[in-house]
Amino acid sequence: MKRFTHLLFALLLLPLFANAALPPALDDAMDSDDEEEVLSADQAFQVDASVIDGNRLAVDVVIAPRHYLYKEKFSFALEADGVTLAEVEMPEGEEKNDEFFGLIRVFHDGLNVPLSLARENTAATDVVLVVGYQGCAEIGICYPPQKKRFELSLPAGSAEAPAAAAASPAPAATAAPAAKVSEQDSLATALAGENKALTVLTFFGLGLLLAFTPCVFPMIPILSSIIVGQGEGLTTRRAFTLSLTYVLAMALTYTVAGVLAGLFGANIQAMFQNAWVLGGFALVFVALAMSMFGFYELQLPSSLQGKLATISNNQQSGSLAGVAIMGLLSALIVGPCVAPPLMGALIYIGQTGDAVLGGAALFALSMGMGLPLLAVGTSAGKLLPRAGGWMDAVKAVFGVMLLGVALWMLERVLPAGITLILWAVLVIASAIYMGAMEPIREGASGWRKLWKALGMVLLIHGGLMLVGAAAGSSDPLQPLKGMAVGGNVAAQEQKVEFSVIKGLDELQQAVEAAAAQGKPVMVDFYADWCVACKEFEKYTFSDARVIDALAGVVTLKADVTDNDERDVALLKHFGIIGPPALLFFGTDGNELKSYRMVGFEEPEPFSTHVRQAFGR
Repeated sequence: MKRFTHLLFALLLLPLFANAALPPALDDAMDSDDEEEVLSADQAFQVDASVIDGNRLAVDVVIAPRHYLYKEKFSFALEADGVTLAEVEMPEGEEKNDEFFGLIRVFHDGLNVPLSLARENTAATDVVLVVGYQGCAEIGICYPPQKKRFELSLPAGSAEAPAAAAASPAPAATAAPAAKVSEQDSLATALAGENKALTVLTFFGLGLLLAFTPCVFPMIPILSSIIVGQGEGLTTRRAFTLSLTYVLAMALTYTVAGVLAGLFGANIQAMFQNAWVLGGFALVFVALAMSMFGFYELQLPSSLQGKLATISNNQQSGSLAGVAIMGLLSALIVGPCVAPPLMGALIYIGQTGDAVLGGAALFALSMGMGLPLLAVGTSAGKLLPRAGGWMDAVKAVFGVMLLGVALWMLERVLPAGITLILWAVLVIASAIYMGAMEPIREGASGWRKLWKALGMVLLIHGGLMLVGAAAGSSDPLQPLKGMAVGGNVAAQEQKVEFSVIKGLDELQQAVEAAAAQGKPVMVDFYADWCVACKEFEKYTFSDARVIDALAGVVTLKADVTDNDERDVALLKHFGIIGPPALLFFGTDGNELKSYRMVGFEEPEPFSTHVRQAFGR
């Protein structure tokens, strides 16, 4: 229990040293009951400009929580030959009774401002857009007027200015909501709201949804096998205690790792995604599986058990400590996925330094993810057979599941062909143990016949996987996909083609080269150990709608599998904790921050998102 206790103690101490990692305050000019960090103007108001087409520009602004911008303080000026601003479509904003200016209109969260151009010079040309703005923080600090210059490359356009967005079939980006904010930023803003309890409850609900993703699903056989491994005489109460210990250890680990990532920008989970750690953890699962099959029993030597028993009931506490350690390792190794709710909480912690509320949101998120695990573990203890051959059969099933989890982890570091062969071996061995090769004796029960039939299905599929592996396939569910009847490999299925880049310098060079050609850019942050990244490749980037939406877009893949210095520096530069994350850059080479995406997305909404980002 010591490591479990240390985690809890570290979580309680986090608020004491959280401020040590924050940037220094701009001034000590304010005193309030709740001290808040004063952000710089660039941190509080992230302004970006992009080119929609030859006659349209767009200005995107992301406003930090508890900050706002004055509508009347916005100004737009264009420095160009033969190009002028024709119309600025400012959103309405919100009414605010300001102490100094009276009833005014302001913007919270963010806004999108479409700009229409009138052109005498219709050829492709470079222009400079100057954006002026001023805002304040809710804590009572106002920033001096700000101006930003954006060098933009306009493609060829028409002499007439486009009609207003409401009166013409404008591209999706121009017609987008005035306060377009990315999902993770909106969740970060929600944390800064007034109703903290409702926000934390919302994160619990989001965690419940994340519980049914591939990043959490492998934890089900892990916890279930722990419960089954307790053997006969396991009570429902004991099963609940073990399950709760596992879930709490997992939740505390996620919380501590998340708070540290928010404060320091380091993804602790990514550090564990290497061949040695994954291989070692996979061997633990193999050892547990062999124990399930009855090859041996995992227990302390009898002499040591006797010494422990004379002190107290340490056998039980020892089991709880082991379950807690398994929950801790599962959180760090099994499910290192980044999703919008997690990223939203980390953004909030990074911007405000509020480790307490951010940690509470992360803990609620983790407990939501663990609630189905708690239900499965407790029910396993209630429904577990108490004696007889059924118990051995149940243990064998969970042993196979543990081997499947081990293979699922090794897929991150082993070649696809090797893992497909290993899956085939597991499926074929399971089929043989199910009696697929044994004759059915006269008078056999219906259950025995059904068991053999299922074994035959597995045996056939295992054989197909071996054939597929020999032909270069990598999908265990569709091992013959891409093979023609004659044995020749059919034409490769269409998918989005990426140029792989490494490090910040290569990314910047590629974006600049695309901007010189007037092309937008999409950057996919990818890692071999990222399950959601594999989902993107398999389901989203192979979809015809996505391929069509990305036509003419330069697609880059930032491979951060190694998590080395260059990878860490690249992730830190963009404020990304880990993959999957997708960044979109306009034709001017500037990132469209309000369209940044974190976590897996299905093909249809993803293609719509791409078209909106690039104004198609």
